[in-house]
Amino acid sequence: MKPAYYVTTPIYYVNAEPHIGHTYTTVLADVFARIHQAMGQDTFFLTGTDEHGEKIARAAAAVGKTPQGYVDDVSREFRTVWHALGLSPDRFIRTTDPEHVKVVTSILQKVHDQGDIYFGEYEGLYCVGCERFLTEKELVEGLCPDHKTAPERVKEGNYFFRMSKFQQWLIDYIHDNPDFIRPERYRNEVLSTLKDDIGDLSISRPKKRLSWGIPLPFDPDHVCYVWFDALINYLTGIGYPDEDRFRRYWDEAEHLIAKDILKPHGIYWPTMLKAAGIPPYKHLTVHGYWKTVEGKISKSLMSGKLRNMVAPLPLFEKYGPDAVRYYLMADMTLGLDAQFTEDNIVTRINSDLANDLGNLLSRLVNMVKSAYDSRIPEPYDDSMGNPLKEQAERLHATVIEHIDHVRLHQAIWEVMQLVRRINRYIEETAPFKLWKFDKSRAGGVLYNALESLRIAAVFLHPIMPNKMSALLQQLGWHIDGSPLWIEQSKWGMLQSGLPIELGSHLFPRIEAQAVEESPPPVAASQRPTEEGTMITFQEFQKMDLRVADILSAERVPDTKNLVKMEISIGEDKRVIVAGIAQKYLPENLVGRQVVVVANLAPAKIRGIDSNGMLLAAVDGDDLALVVLDKPCRPGTKVH
Repeated sequence: MKPAYYVTTPIYYVNAEPHIGHTYTTVLADVFARIHQAMGQDTFFLTGTDEHGEKIARAAAAVGKTPQGYVDDVSREFRTVWHALGLSPDRFIRTTDPEHVKVVTSILQKVHDQGDIYFGEYEGLYCVGCERFLTEKELVEGLCPDHKTAPERVKEGNYFFRMSKFQQWLIDYIHDNPDFIRPERYRNEVLSTLKDDIGDLSISRPKKRLSWGIPLPFDPDHVCYVWFDALINYLTGIGYPDEDRFRRYWDEAEHLIAKDILKPHGIYWPTMLKAAGIPPYKHLTVHGYWKTVEGKISKSLMSGKLRNMVAPLPLFEKYGPDAVRYYLMADMTLGLDAQFTEDNIVTRINSDLANDLGNLLSRLVNMVKSAYDSRIPEPYDDSMGNPLKEQAERLHATVIEHIDHVRLHQAIWEVMQLVRRINRYIEETAPFKLWKFDKSRAGGVLYNALESLRIAAVFLHPIMPNKMSALLQQLGWHIDGSPLWIEQSKWGMLQSGLPIELGSHLFPRIEAQAVEESPPPVAASQRPTEEGTMITFQEFQKMDLRVADILSAERVPDTKNLVKMEISIGEDKRVIVAGIAQKYLPENLVGRQVVVVANLAPAKIRGIDSNGMLLAAVDGDDLALVVLDKPCRPGTKVH
């Protein structure tokens, strides 16, 4: 039986709304959870919000709310955003949950009772943003390097955790378990910090200065330091100490964090666990920053245009959730910083998804529809060999190796190499020419391409679950949930004779040029420039009205009203764009018969060549498409 898998994000501090940095870590956790499910493992995915501390108290006061009312609102926003983005954590934990307060209190009492928490006085430079004391060595020109503010000098009595007692144990543990902190650069960074005396950790704040926190069970005049409180969520989230979930998942825990919180997770947390008699987690996996031309994306430094650009909901609405998931996973080498720009998103979508993947699917489906009655053709035993099968069968081991070493971007690249090889294979074999004199062999070529594409979609499913499910459905291969890699990436599972299901284009190309004026929604609905203007019969005959089938339909990105449709006018297939999205959902248009002006001069609309125009009746703000009262052959002329 395979071991379970437990993946966590940091719990996000609720002093500001979600941004793309939070989004990346949460999408990464969602992808890792889906990958381990695809590998046949029992998985648990935890995220949540960190809701105590001085920053929260100050932020609540600034907007005239109680701390509890403030954290309720912001925590709700995080949950709403994750739900809207299609992320599916098994639990969303809050540090104000009564269950969590109980677990924190019990661990504090246990560590105190064994003598590893003591009272002392401390004076130092305190950063409210970091909610910790900083050393002079950490400052940059007298400022906190993360928040660009001068720390406050604070002197007060606090309780301290004897972190230094466990320093040598931690050094030895990291050396003995080289995958404990990864990638290697961050393991080395923690070991470098541990070369110096790390001291003991202040874990309380006097209630007279800060009341918003969990009271210490052994001194109610002090509240727990936010980091000692927050880190324990990883235990609470799976039912520590008594629930079966804790026993199933804890030994396989993987914490995903950004590099700015390496010290609390790489030093505070393992020493806290050691003091509490709890074994360490399996992996601490650290990623870099998403940066813009203005620097690191940070909630404390964002404003204006930058804030708008990295807000997750508008970004996902503009480009689509799966496309943005793919960009985030493919563009960052885990452990290194990555450059975040909209140009990079558009380039990645157009290159990998629209050109390589989406166009390939459309070409294959259309060829099968044209030459094989929309059914998967038979395999063909070609004496020349099958390069696609060889590459596809190697893919599983290659992808798993990259996943095991947290090289997710490299795993994606390997899958896309198969997609690109399929494109080259189609050009080399030219089945669209071959079937004229050897239909069986041409069918075998298409089978190889379709089966390779199916296998690629199985591996890409955790990255783009919705789009890859749609791709597999177009191939006639229906799945229930996430496909299992080891079982469903085997060659030959695509059954010949299965009907393909023509659908909309998965990834429309995004045009970067300036947007042209939006077109009127329809042709015949427009009034003449002069009321009552008459035309001759000869003038009417110049208009070629035809019956058309709508084959596919999709919203034009970054528009409210435009729908791009592929239509069939008999043998003539073309694309038209119409302004009807506010009245008709694209998915409800597919399969309808409509009337179009077939001889209208082409127009470029949002960078899309539109060849024709729908007819509709317009009544004020309402419109209705002109349709037939019974089915008719596409291309039939309307008189």
